[in-house]
Amino acid sequence: MRIIENAEISAALAYPALIDALRRMFTSGCTQPLRHHHSLDPENEKKGTLLIMPAWQSGKYLGLKTVTVMPENGSRGLPSVQGTYLLFDAVDGQALAFMNAGELTTRRTASASALAASFLARKDASRLLMVGAGAMAPCLVRAHAAVRPIKEVAVWNHRAEKAERLADELTHEGFEAFAVPDLEAAAGTADIISCATLSTEPLIQGDWLKPGVHVDLVGAFTPTMRETDDAAIRIAHVFVDTREGGLNEAGDIVLAMKAGAFAEQDLKADLYDLCRDQHPGRTSDEEITLFKSTGAALEDLAAAILAYEANEQK
Repeated sequence: MRIIENAEISAALAYPALIDALRRMFTSGCTQPLRHHHSLDPENEKKGTLLIMPAWQSGKYLGLKTVTVMPENGSRGLPSVQGTYLLFDAVDGQALAFMNAGELTTRRTASASALAASFLARKDASRLLMVGAGAMAPCLVRAHAAVRPIKEVAVWNHRAEKAERLADELTHEGFEAFAVPDLEAAAGTADIISCATLSTEPLIQGDWLKPGVHVDLVGAFTPTMRETDDAAIRIAHVFVDTREGGLNEAGDIVLAMKAGAFAEQDLKADLYDLCRDQHPGRTSDEEITLFKSTGAALEDLAAAILAYEANEQK
């Protein structure tokens, strides 16, 4: 069994290649049972969550990801999300590769958002608002820049010093990046708003959204977490990575449904539909689009296969 290090994963999972790999996987499909989702302390979600995500393509590859989400890890100087990935031969069951799932997960998550943006964001989208400044944030900026001409990046974070650090990092990469203290003002001028937080209260308000904006929601991954209010869900054309995850696990959608602001039939499409040309995505420059990602084992499998095959060719 090969151990694939983070540096090898990063080199193999360049955003254009990974976005294309996800597009192919959503087109062809695979078997992915609904992920196991376990609260380590049902009385207090801040104590942690365990996710178990299997997926396979018969006769090809089988993959299994385990993830821990520890919201209080920021105070410990550790990533909130950590995990491992095992890739097997789906014919004989042999273990082929072991990899730290952290780098794989952030890159595939960012690439799924970028894949969605390739269908949903205006083609001339150049101003991105990044809400959150954790490990996911720079990946989301880079991935979106692989599919849209992103030049200006505003960064908002509840801890301003982290927003400043991320803005400096992105500036050195060639973006016109800056931290913003006023989230409402920044949201009102953005072409794309990407959120990657662990918020349980709405951060983005529907009445802040300008015509033509695309909203990308990554952070809220349980039915009690959310990054937007009901108004944003109600006025936007809503898309998800998978219908099962979006309708059952995405707090932004689940809570809006409970409030009567959204119904299952209001969901426009998922990434399967978009990649298979069963839905056109954005249909006008004035349309407000919203993509909610909960993560799918299919995405991990596509990324792990790409990383494994790239390193086997060395």
